[in-house]
Amino acid sequence: MAKSLGPVKRKFSPWTDPESVPFIRFENVTKRFGDFTAVKDLTLDIYEREFFSLLGPSGCGKTTLMRMLAGFEEPTEGRILLQGKDISGVPPYRRPTNMMFQSYALFPHMTVAKNIAFGLEQDNVPKAEIEARVAEMLKLVKLEQFAKRKPNQLSGGQRQRVALARSLAKRPKVLLLDEPLGALDRKLREETQFELMDIQQSLGLTFLIVTHDQEEAMTVSDRIAVMDKGEIIQVATPAEIYEAPNSRYVADFIGDINIVAGKLDSVEKVAEGDLATVVCDTGFRVVVDQPSCKATPGAAVAFAIRPEKVRIGTEPPADTSVNALSGEVWDIGYLGDFSVFIVKLADGSTFRAAQANTHRLVDRPITVDDKVWLTWPVDAGLVLTR
Repeated sequence: MAKSLGPVKRKFSPWTDPESVPFIRFENVTKRFGDFTAVKDLTLDIYEREFFSLLGPSGCGKTTLMRMLAGFEEPTEGRILLQGKDISGVPPYRRPTNMMFQSYALFPHMTVAKNIAFGLEQDNVPKAEIEARVAEMLKLVKLEQFAKRKPNQLSGGQRQRVALARSLAKRPKVLLLDEPLGALDRKLREETQFELMDIQQSLGLTFLIVTHDQEEAMTVSDRIAVMDKGEIIQVATPAEIYEAPNSRYVADFIGDINIVAGKLDSVEKVAEGDLATVVCDTGFRVVVDQPSCKATPGAAVAFAIRPEKVRIGTEPPADTSVNALSGEVWDIGYLGDFSVFIVKLADGSTFRAAQANTHRLVDRPITVDDKVWLTWPVDAGLVLTR
């Protein structure tokens, strides 16, 4: 049986089917503001019923991309297709999209029910249908008992759900969410992420979310596009982005990782792929088993490995010549569910290892200044060629 990168959230992957037609397509889209290029010759496909995230640092172009889809901005070059139709020049109110803003933008003088009904009233929807739709939305976001309250009488999480209900009331084909959970505290944000996923799947809508929160994108998304300086660096599932980043930028941007520069010494073909040997600049050797190594011997590469893939112990391994490092514990971060060990190597550089705290009590905890060994199996890390 073929190995998989991480757990499979749901059996939904139209992007792997060459016959699937994208629901949304950004085709060679460029957006300039004066001399500044916010989005640069970008092509991206998003599929119907997909929960898609645009992830990147501030100023990378992700919000501009969403605003162009919503109709608040027009591309300087290229075009945007929705269900195969070019929507250039179509005003926002005529597009089958709706946008939920980080500020929620609720009307403070209106009740929850009135806020949800507002867009429907503007579209002259019959009163009976408005009442039915509002009741449906209140039930969907579990706020039936708060229908007559005003926004200032609600918690942050409740206001967020009112904004979501109002956005969904008009039954858009695409819901655009701009940093929707940024104002919530961490625990509430985590709870709301799962609620969003349940709502998206139950309604069968396409959700496009803009965020700089890596954990949020990893939790809710079917796929993620990692952006930098107006360009897409990688589009993949959360597991692929985390376990098989295509560059140092993506590897470093997502989660915590050790990255060490080196040179590729050799590549040996094996049944599962390539067995690559890297001599790192700090002097140690690593052997990496990965599906394909695109570099040739002698090329400058980087070895990358996540801290949770690194084992830490006080006893040396049987073979210390490869995939092994020794050092001294310099600092420890206790995070409750796991601990992070920062180990200082002989050359002064540091290497991180993470260990799950599976037991409340341990006989011999690793402490600061301990001499330790770091080891990892051949399939734990990867070779980055760019």
